[in-house]
Amino acid sequence: MTTSAPCPPQVIVPAPPLLTRPLLLRFVSMIGASVSFFLLLSVVPAYAAGAGGRGGAGLATGSQMLATVLGELVTPRVVARFGYRATLMAGLFLLGAPAVVLTVSQGVAWIVAVCLVRGLGFALTIVAGGALTASLIPAERRGEGLAIVGVVSGVPSLVTLPLGLWLAGQIGYGPVAVIGGAAALAAIVSVLGLPDRAAKPESGARATESVGVLRGLRTGALLRPVIVFATTATAAGILVTFLPLAVPRASAGIVTVALFVQPAASTVFRWIAGRHGDRHGSARLVLPGLLLSATGVLVTAATGSAAAVVAGAALFGAGFGITQNATLALMYARVSASSYGTVSALWNLAYDGGMGVGAAGFGVLAGLSGYPWAFAVTAVLMLGASAVVLRDVRADHRAGRRGAGRVSSS
Repeated sequence: MTTSAPCPPQVIVPAPPLLTRPLLLRFVSMIGASVSFFLLLSVVPAYAAGAGGRGGAGLATGSQMLATVLGELVTPRVVARFGYRATLMAGLFLLGAPAVVLTVSQGVAWIVAVCLVRGLGFALTIVAGGALTASLIPAERRGEGLAIVGVVSGVPSLVTLPLGLWLAGQIGYGPVAVIGGAAALAAIVSVLGLPDRAAKPESGARATESVGVLRGLRTGALLRPVIVFATTATAAGILVTFLPLAVPRASAGIVTVALFVQPAASTVFRWIAGRHGDRHGSARLVLPGLLLSATGVLVTAATGSAAAVVAGAALFGAGFGITQNATLALMYARVSASSYGTVSALWNLAYDGGMGVGAAGFGVLAGLSGYPWAFAVTAVLMLGASAVVLRDVRADHRAGRRGAGRVSSS
């Protein structure tokens, strides 16, 4: 009589902790930057309009976004030279200090100068801060971690964006500008407690290999997720800008509901996508996120139906949240820690550039076809990005990455 050998007991390795002290400290600077930026996002154009009318308001917003995009291009080089902490602290200072002195003058030139400096500061903050944040999240829990980061940075924007104009009407532009500037300046102290580089540096040849922004744009493994995310960001810019104009005036309250439902759905599904991506891979979520986003835009084309507008906003928000998390997690997984700054820059460029291009292009299209057809055409055009997703899947299989490999030129 023989007996089988007993099976060795399974060793369950606990997941690494996510909410570590450095990440919680990073949340402080993240909230400070979000409050400073979004509290004044609508306040500064309104203040500028008092001096230069609509032209002054447009110059204020346009100059800030221009400086942000240009800053995002150069920040990875700044990080490579000075490190995460110094760059993040400089960004918070440039974001906060000019706001404190905003109301020294109401001249358009002064306001534009303030906006240019703040735009550069915001770029330094989001790119360097995003790369540092990624280095503080365990790779095994990257999707969930990025989703939590999205909530921490997103909630202040939802609250402070409408709060800024309300406060300006109650206490004036000067005090609101000081509050916005102080939020960023106060957060600088928290950065001193952060590590300057990745908490767990990689070993081997990959540890020192760095991908620059221009090379990243020439690298298919990074460019393809950027294109897909930029496509959904384009639609986000369209909805935020034109939904209030497309919906009949009698249903204006529906627009308020829709513009709340959309970011709320994005936040929830960004977290769901992060949890699912950690367990099953982020690559397989990109296509569903894109298709859901396009479906939401298509449903929104029925601008005369309140139910369709709210449902479309919810569907788009869900797809946008999934795409946000999946593309960013996928890009981080394909590079070494030394290239996290490049990933952060490319992803934010896709976000800002996509929203800007969408708002500009849709206005021309809607003028030719009307809003319902313009939304429908946008949805169809978005589906074209599915070819990019399928090509990315084929490239993954050829390289054996399965959604988690290193960057290649394919």
